[in-house]
Amino acid sequence: MNELNEEQQNKINTFLKSLSTDIDMVYHIDTDEIDFEDAFNSIGDQLEESGAFNIDIIYYSKAMEYLLENDASLSESTELAAEMGCTTENINSELLASLHASHYARENFQDLEEQISTFFNEMNDELQDV
Repeated sequence: MNELNEEQQNKINTFLKSLSTDIDMVYHIDTDEIDFEDAFNSIGDQLEESGAFNIDIIYYSKAMEYLLENDASLSESTELAAEMGCTTENINSELLASLHASHYARENFQDLEEQISTFFNEMNDELQDV
């Protein structure tokens, strides 16, 4: 998509590292594959394809701790499980915590849309000027 030199790639990687997210963006994103015209969706697609939003919380104690801190009533996580077709027979704390964490990883990424779009619009303008 974009032929980026090392300096430009470093600038993008520095920006991705600076984003307020628990996802290791640099690990999951191929900077040469970012569509600068629609960078937010392009990056989101790469994150989805690489499984970056799929958070696995394993072990009962870690799952219970996560749920206690983030969904003590279990209302959000059980709603997410129901939306995925899970029944009470096949849910457990690890599944509920993982579904909840994955859902919020996606939501937190959505909060970065303006920041990502602005950065890549400016970067695209710079590339056009070269």
